[in-house]
Amino acid sequence: MPEPRSHDMLPMPLPDAVRAALLAPMVDQHCCGVRRDDTTRSGFEQLIGEGGTPAPPGTTHFDTPAGAAIRRWCAPVLGLEPHASATVYLSRRAELGAAEVNRRLLRGAGASAFLVDTGLDVPGLLSPAEMGRLGSAAADEIVRLEQVEQDVAEAGLPAADYAGLLRDELAARAARATALKSVAAHHCGLGFDPSRPSRGSVIAAAGRRLADPKSRLDDPVLVRHLLWAAVDVARERGLPVQFHCGLSGWGLSGLSMSGWGLSGGGPSGVGIGHRADPALLTGFVRALAPLGVPVVLLHCYPYHRQAAYLAGAFPHVYVDAGPAVAHTAAGSAQVLRELLELAPFHKQMYGSGCHGAAELCFLAALCHRRGLARVLADRIAEGEWSVADAARIAHMIGSGNARRVYRL
Repeated sequence: MPEPRSHDMLPMPLPDAVRAALLAPMVDQHCCGVRRDDTTRSGFEQLIGEGGTPAPPGTTHFDTPAGAAIRRWCAPVLGLEPHASATVYLSRRAELGAAEVNRRLLRGAGASAFLVDTGLDVPGLLSPAEMGRLGSAAADEIVRLEQVEQDVAEAGLPAADYAGLLRDELAARAARATALKSVAAHHCGLGFDPSRPSRGSVIAAAGRRLADPKSRLDDPVLVRHLLWAAVDVARERGLPVQFHCGLSGWGLSGLSMSGWGLSGGGPSGVGIGHRADPALLTGFVRALAPLGVPVVLLHCYPYHRQAAYLAGAFPHVYVDAGPAVAHTAAGSAQVLRELLELAPFHKQMYGSGCHGAAELCFLAALCHRRGLARVLADRIAEGEWSVADAARIAHMIGSGNARRVYRL
């Protein structure tokens, strides 16, 4: 019996053209590597929990929309009946081994390409090449800006050389990348001064930074300098710049997951609140408009309506729903419906935002297809869109827009 795939599970009869567009391979325009080895139940639960922390005593992260969806939809991919218990599911996962589980779930996502953020400083994650091989897809790297800056800060150079080395390192890393990405929301928030900082202010800030180079980058002057340096490189290379927005996926920046052999504080997104609202980027987005550098707003939930507005207001801004699609699971249609209220159809892209557990990659693809199927069926039934319109929109969001923006 062939393995179930995410595109075998649409929720309702649809016109053939719409079904074909939804079933077509998609470009996952932002994801992270999944772990290549097995983990304990506690470790796995922290991977599927949005905050990356253990469930309260006596509870489980399987009692979440994503946890229930894993038991419903991922279980058959591993050869189990739908709704298998968490214990049975994890036992089967261990029996198959991480490599086979990853192969089945990544391939089942039905992706033609994975664009992989390699900025997580966590051992044991699959590389872009490994993601592509197991998922039977192409794969390219997304370079995380803050990781590059950390490497430069720890290189032991004088403050006067900081800006030059940073730009050279960004250019070198961009040469093999398909996009650049910032998590400035987690470092200083998105409400920073959008202007390019002066050379003198950068040198002064670099002096303070290099006095403690292993510390977290949180100086707004250096964050601004990093972003403008990245914009210069992106413009030269024809690359988009991605911004992590909203609260979705916040546990990744802290990664305090004991199942990964890590320790530390709680999820770093806790407490950033409104500082991650993409509307705060309006000034910076406006400043970039004459330069022609595409800006991709990732994740955005629960601020996805603000992101949709920016995508409609600025010709160079794009948006995805990210891991909110997997984590809302059966409710994913509502998230996609709200994006489609305002964001131009040619500005929306699919990105799983998956990390750690391959289940999240599979679920995001499945929930995107099922959720969008419901939205498209409603629009067709109401006479708002023709069948041809609905099919074209599904194709644009699933792969067409990403192929154009990333030049795939």
